[in-house]
Order: sequence, then structure tokens, then C-alpha cells
Amino acid sequence: MNLIIDIGNTVAKLAVFDDDNLLEVFYDSNQTLECLPAVCGKYPLSRAVVATVIELNETVENRLKSLPVPLLQLDSTTPLPIKNLYETPQTLGYDRIAAVVGAYQNFPGRDILVIDAGTCITYEFIDSLGRYHGGNISPGVQMRFKALHQFTSKLPLISAEGRMTQLGKNTETAIRMGVLQGVEYEMLGYIETMRHKYPELLVFLTGGDEFSFDTNLKSIIFADRFLVLKGLNRILNYNERI
Repeated sequence: MNLIIDIGNTVAKLAVFDDDNLLEVFYDSNQTLECLPAVCGKYPLSRAVVATVIELNETVENRLKSLPVPLLQLDSTTPLPIKNLYETPQTLGYDRIAAVVGAYQNFPGRDILVIDAGTCITYEFIDSLGRYHGGNISPGVQMRFKALHQFTSKLPLISAEGRMTQLGKNTETAIRMGVLQGVEYEMLGYIETMRHKYPELLVFLTGGDEFSFDTNLKSIIFADRFLVLKGLNRILNYNERI
């Protein structure tokens, strides 16, 4: 069994896979990984992979060193099951490349756009030949709410939950709908533009924590909250076999 450790900007996710089958996902602090010993005690693990977008503190590093199985630390030199055309792979976030790997594993030989709606919103493209061309980074939902509040003198900080109207009827709904509809229209714009060039384009939405999976975009995309975890598992299996 594989242990996948995904250390993000706000939370750490740990997942256990039996080959390609996702068995369980755990959410933990990205500063402690407190549940790591319990996960290791619950499953007969054989290997692990860790990927992080933050600098690890001593507590987390010590927990990783104490793992009872071999650990692959994902970096820019890690062999991948796709061709990476990004000009600066050393600056490429692991979550971006892992999401692409996860999507391409599901649909090899297809042109794919991956939208990851997390702390930031990223748009990644891989073609039908398995070549990752790169992508774009945009502010995430919570980042947009906070920016409107922090960079103005009067706009309040609100959440995505609450009254919804097509056009804002007060400041709260104006901000909420401006942010949420802005994100949705942004996504639709990317999809429409890419489909002009790649008519058979498949679109994946992942991330989930910062953007509702109930969006009306769901009729034209595959929604998978765990695409990054699946991609990391695919990378781990690929490195085991080469």
C-alpha cells in the first residue's frame, strides 16, 4: 500500500492507496502531521511519497524521517510519467504537475485542461501526446474576498456562504456574487478559449475546498477533489517501476 503526503498552504492531506484504489483520506495540520503515526499503524504500508509547497519545520521533518517505509520526496528531478515542457521545472508547484498526471492517467491520449480551485486557482494543460505545456495562476476565492477588504477602506470581509442574487442588492451580495461569478466566468473563458484550439478538450475541476462543486460548470467537467492525491500516487508507482 502507498502513503501519499500532500502538504499544502493551509492543510496537509494524507491518503492511503492500494495500487490505484483510494482507501482513505486524512486531513491534518501542515505544521505537525500529528496523525502520521496512527495512519502508519493502521495500514500495512510499503512506500510513501511527500510533496510540499511550504518550508517544512523540524517537527514535520522528524515525523517524515521516522516513517517505517521508503520515502520519495517529490522535486523537480523526480521522473514523471508525462513530458514536462515547463521552462523552469524547479519553480513548478508539485500540486500543479500532480493534478495533470492524475487527469492524464484517467484519460490518456486526450487533450486535458485541469482547473485546481484551491488557495490559488490554476489552469494547466496537457495534450494528447502526454506533453504538459504549462498553465496560469490566478487568485483563489478567499484571496479575492480578503483583497477586497484589505485594499479598500470600507468594503467588509465576507464569506462565500450567504444570500445569492444575480446582481448584488447590497454590499455583501455585491461582493459575494462579484467574486463567485467572476471566478465562474473566468473558468468558462479558459474553457471556451482552449476548446477553440482543442475541440475534444476534457476539463477537470479539483481543489474543492475553496470553490463549490455544485457550480453549474459541473455539466461540462469532471469534478474530482482528490486529483492531486491520485497524481502523486501515480508518480510514486511510476518511480517504483522504472
